[in-house]
Parts: sequence; C-alpha cells; structure tokens
Amino acid sequence: MRHVSVLLFVFLLACCRGASQQQPASTSIADSAAVYQFKDASRDGIGKLYQGREIAQVMGHLGASWLERPEREREERTDLLLKALSLRPTDVVADIGAGTGFFTFLMAPKVSKGNVLAVDIQPEMIEYLNEGKAKRKVTNVQPLLGTESDPKLPANSIDLAILIDAYHEFSYPREMMGHIASALKPGGRIVLVEYRAEDPNVPIKELHKLSVAQATKEMKAAGLKLIKNDDRLPQQHIMFFGK
Repeated sequence: MRHVSVLLFVFLLACCRGASQQQPASTSIADSAAVYQFKDASRDGIGKLYQGREIAQVMGHLGASWLERPEREREERTDLLLKALSLRPTDVVADIGAGTGFFTFLMAPKVSKGNVLAVDIQPEMIEYLNEGKAKRKVTNVQPLLGTESDPKLPANSIDLAILIDAYHEFSYPREMMGHIASALKPGGRIVLVEYRAEDPNVPIKELHKLSVAQATKEMKAAGLKLIKNDDRLPQQHIMFFGK
C-alpha cells in the first residue's frame, strides 16, 4: 500500500504540472453562466464548475511515465477492463484522452478488422502514439489531435468511445460529450472509467474521482443514459452510456 501511495502522489503531482501545459480554448457561446460557473480554483481544480462539479486540472505529457508504469495492469486490472468492453473484431473504437496509448495498443488486436482512433489534445502525446504505432508495427491505430472542446471525430463513425480517467479533466465537458455522442453509430456506447467518488478508501484526490450519480447527471445533458455500471475493477467504475 505504501508503494501504491507513493505512485499516486507522483501521479497527482503530474496532474498539477500538466495544468501549465493546457492551452486555453476560445470562448464559445455555450461557455456561459447557463452552462458553466466559475470560482476561485481549488488546489487541484481549475475554478470552473459543470453541473456542480469543479473540473480537475489536466495531467500533461510530463506525466507520461505514470501512464506507462509497469504496475499499472496489476493496480488497475486493465485486463478486466478489456474483457468488460466485449469488443468485436470489426469495431471502430475512439480512445479519448489516449495519452501514450497504453490502452489503445491493448485494444488494437481485439479490433483486428476495425480501428482504434487515439485522440489527445497534446501534440506531445500524439508523438508518443505515433512512436508506439511504429514500434509495434500496428496498422489499425490512427492518432488524432483534438481540441479541448472537439475530439474531431466524424459523425456516425464509431461503435464505442472509451474515456479512461479523462472525463473529469475536460475543460468543456458539455461540448466534448455532444461531439462524441454525435460520432456514435446506432447502438454505439460511451464508456467512462473513473475512480469511485463514493468510496473514501480509494486513495485519489476528490476532484480526480467521479460518482455514478454525478456522471449520469452530466451525461444526461448530452442526451445519454446509463446502460450499466460494471464494478469489476478494484477502484474504478466502468460506466456504459448510450443514446
């Protein structure tokens, strides 16, 4: 547990450093008091609230080593997460906030006749993804540079979008989820993987957790409903949403 706590501390420091790497998005019409509220930022937040929740600081590319740590599969049981998705060989999957591609490259063999669209807003992460693609000689992974408010996914193009410990950091969650929902094919799913806010024993800072109730409320604003919540992971929810 002490080893895990040290790793978590490093991760949260990376989150704080990453905030300085975040590029401000242009103000949109939707970014108003009707959608977002503002206050003095807390230690781990950006001072912007959505549906009563303060948005967390972003983990930047300086935290890449945390994403690729050898202990990650054991701690987060990414093998169980992969099974929970029930991917089909022909699926087109969008990994939103793909980072270095740790989970992107786990999914790629499962969709051998489909594709994984690895979306990130940081050019440095796109470089990691392209390097990983070349190193592994993978042909069905496509890195995509999105923005804070738009993942740049074509409409009606994906069977599944997965967001692993990413949604709580979105600066424009309303706009992002609207775009992702529009990119779903009929019957498509959106999967949020988030540390359980309901469990005080999960050793993650509060703004980097998300409850099922809060997630359900926020997804409803994008026209999405909770299909199921899978709690097979040690510390995280696997929340499936659809139209």
